[in-house]
Amino acid sequence: MKNLRNLNKKRIDIDELQQYLNIIDYIELTEVVRTLTHDEIIMPIKSSRLNGKQPSLYNRYSIIDESEDTSVYTQELSYGINIRLDKTYYIKNIDRYKDDRKFIHSLSKFLDESIDLLNTQVSANERSFQIWQREKFLNREGGKRILKNLNLPIEFLNIYDTTEPLSYYSYSKNSPQKILILENKDTFYSMRKHLIKGSNRIFGEEISTLIYGGGKNIYRTFEDFDVCAEPYLIDKNNEILYLGDLDYEGIIIYEGLYKIFKDDYNIKPFIKGYEFMIDKFTKGNISLPNTKDGQNRHMGQVFALEFDAVYRSVIMDILTSDKYIPQEILNISDF
Repeated sequence: MKNLRNLNKKRIDIDELQQYLNIIDYIELTEVVRTLTHDEIIMPIKSSRLNGKQPSLYNRYSIIDESEDTSVYTQELSYGINIRLDKTYYIKNIDRYKDDRKFIHSLSKFLDESIDLLNTQVSANERSFQIWQREKFLNREGGKRILKNLNLPIEFLNIYDTTEPLSYYSYSKNSPQKILILENKDTFYSMRKHLIKGSNRIFGEEISTLIYGGGKNIYRTFEDFDVCAEPYLIDKNNEILYLGDLDYEGIIIYEGLYKIFKDDYNIKPFIKGYEFMIDKFTKGNISLPNTKDGQNRHMGQVFALEFDAVYRSVIMDILTSDKYIPQEILNISDF
């Protein structure tokens, strides 16, 4: 008998079915239709109604797609994949397993043959290349999703994420020392130029290292500070100072850094720097720019309480009047 699935059709009329199977006798046709229905090759479309003949057949039938034998994949998952990988999800979702199969096999092979490599911590991209020969696969091309489906925590791979390199200039590598983190690039370059000229005093403070923070990017840059920075920078006896724009976001950036460092380092705002910014504004009768739209204004009290009552009052007056002092109010002639 001809295979109806070769027609590549979803539905077929009873007359077309009879013609395709080359059946002349109607009774024979009813028997064939009964057999095809029982074998789940076709299914009646009941809305097409019966044809009125005896015995009755429906006017149209759906052709059922052939069920794929997935037992080979189920067996492969059960017995051919590393025992550290949980196969439950993929056994229930064979189609997804077929999509991810190549990558699961690469991971399984790595665990079978090269698991000792996990004893050495490497970057996420380096580990990704070790396992899949694609350096971006883990972070950008579905690797994390596959690990989740296999119930394998990413920590198992013993990796670290690489952050943006720390941009800094050190006048001295002695420790302990004072480190000044600067929010903006212009001020970083100006102060670095000042240090290079041979003076490491800025507003009367002896500053040994300048670090460029880059606004909100500073959080990502400092995630691995203890791992990536040189020993003299991570000395716990160092004092860390911060100087940024005198606006809501600049203050909130400092308060975020304070939370990160307060348990391990002595971190404070660079009070003398902020006071100079405020004095330059007040004494110079400078017109301040308006606060940028959309700023987060939910700052805490950590920053403001570092100042005496007079300066704290000026800071709050500036903020509540929707003005701010940009760090660029400073230049090399001020230091």
